[in-house]
Amino acid sequence: MFLDHPTITATSASTEPDRIERLNRVYGYVVGLADYFQNTDFITKIWQIHDHKGTLLVIWLLQPSDAEKGYFEKAWASKLGDSSNSVEHEMKGVKA
Repeated sequence: MFLDHPTITATSASTEPDRIERLNRVYGYVVGLADYFQNTDFITKIWQIHDHKGTLLVIWLLQPSDAEKGYFEKAWASKLGDSSNSVEHEMKGVKA
């Protein structure tokens, strides 16, 4: 069992708690995709996911593959997410 899951945050989380719920669903979707594709190292690469006014920001500890980025893009575009393609990826400590 993996215990160091990423930090999940959202802009206006205190007044819009559904944003955190949505991120939890998206994270579950993403982890399910990684498991399906037998990507066992994936979960250790993510540091934080953040909903910034409808844009999903994924902050990575280790460089993700295009497929790993795609897990988040697919999840965020789904009805579990924001139904949008607004996803940004950054490395921890490196601003885009």
